[in-house]
Amino acid sequence: MPRKPHEKLPDKIEDIEGLTKAAILLLAVGPDQASAILKSMEPETVEEVTRELAGLGRVPKNLQNAVIEEFYNISIASQFAAEGNLDYAKNVLKSSLDPKVAERVLAQIQTQVQKTPFSFLQRAESENLLTFIQDEHPQTIALIVCHLPHHKAAEILAGLALQKQIEVIKRIANMEQTNPEVIREVEKGLESRLANMLVQSMEKAGGVPTVSEILNLADRATEKSILEGLEAEDPDLVEQIRRLMFVFEDIKSVNDKGIQAVLKEVENDELALALKTASQELQEKIYKNMSERAAQLIKEDIQFMGPVKVSDVESAQQRIVDIVRRLEEAGEVVIQGRGGDSELLV
Repeated sequence: MPRKPHEKLPDKIEDIEGLTKAAILLLAVGPDQASAILKSMEPETVEEVTRELAGLGRVPKNLQNAVIEEFYNISIASQFAAEGNLDYAKNVLKSSLDPKVAERVLAQIQTQVQKTPFSFLQRAESENLLTFIQDEHPQTIALIVCHLPHHKAAEILAGLALQKQIEVIKRIANMEQTNPEVIREVEKGLESRLANMLVQSMEKAGGVPTVSEILNLADRATEKSILEGLEAEDPDLVEQIRRLMFVFEDIKSVNDKGIQAVLKEVENDELALALKTASQELQEKIYKNMSERAAQLIKEDIQFMGPVKVSDVESAQQRIVDIVRRLEEAGEVVIQGRGGDSELLV
């Protein structure tokens, strides 16, 4: 129901009509900003808002602030929604507005977003977008390019192979009005593929394995200081990192003197079990640091061992790895590629 001129405004912002809110916003931002806003409106809208503004009467400061805040939140939500992040827009609205108002505004935003096909691709950098769509069929690429800003469309075309450029341009030139259902199907397929790529990317990124790989490439002093600092807060995490940082196969990077020191602490039957699944390179590295007779005994043990549980082999390997790590801490073992010159044994 339209508000009568100079009628007292409701106390709650959710009870105020949209036209009145627009008039309050113009009042709150001041004459200069209000003029700039009115210039962007249709003539009929300008007339309605101006009429409402003239009949506003006194508007409490808290109500002005509430309207500005709502306008700001809706603007931010609309921006994210238009760029394809509708879930973020929903969160912004639901956390800042009354639930009923949020649902109403969201419905309006969704209607706007639905008018822009492939809106979820709008935020992507041209280079990333090109990587994502370059293997699609030329007809699909043409459909996407037609719904992108012209500058971005030009960048996408420039990145395609010459033959595909020609195919895409031909299809754009001959493209007439496309069935909305076809657009929705293409959008749905691309969104699904993009979601899968993001999930895989997230699964691959971060985690203990990543930390282990990074620290494996760090110098010994850096690794030591980081792990010691972390151990005070989370010793279990440090143990996980250490177990992944140096695996059994990495023993081939240990210097010969270090290998000999390790072998002094390992029983023959445990060594044979650990070497059962080891690479030929690692086995040879171990054998050359043993007497010929001892090496031959280990080889025979492995040959006649028979089937064993993988878990038993891994346990034996881990015990030897723990010995290597302990001896490295004590300075009795040097792992090639680790530590600076100051830590090398001469």
